[in-house]
Amino acid sequence: MKQIYALLILFLLAIPVFSQGPEKAIGIRGGLSSGFEYRVFSSEQSSYKVLLSTRKQGLQVTGMKEFHVPYTFDFNEEVSFIYGFGAHVGFETWHVVRYYDAYPYTNHYLERKTGPIAGLDGLAAVEYAIPQIPLVVGIEVKPYFNLFGKNFFQLQPFDFAFTVKYTF
Repeated sequence: MKQIYALLILFLLAIPVFSQGPEKAIGIRGGLSSGFEYRVFSSEQSSYKVLLSTRKQGLQVTGMKEFHVPYTFDFNEEVSFIYGFGAHVGFETWHVVRYYDAYPYTNHYLERKTGPIAGLDGLAAVEYAIPQIPLVVGIEVKPYFNLFGKNFFQLQPFDFAFTVKYTF
């Protein structure tokens, strides 16, 4: 069994050596919307991303179309700019304060509510592909707005995050 794991690890590490460029990436995102992401390149300059994230005690699935602009910065060819758009669906949870009277005191309790959300997302990111290893680190902002949930309309323009991806 150990030999199978060793061969699998060697195979995964050798894939980037034989390919022209990365075709897929899997990684983590840490920010307001933290979670796991999976990217599939459709060409050298575009990709599709699926993000499974947690936010506000809920769970969202986001699908995005990304456009890659390599060689944007003159100081390093490993740094690229990425922008894109997409949509998300999921649910969020919040608490509502409920009051009741029990003479001579007024008491309260928290009622937990859960509701669906859906909305649109944007993306702007800067990523650095580390030479010699198939790893990409980046900083991104993903503004979004929600429909439904706690508020009928909610805008969040500053969802900053740090990302780390393994490309293969």
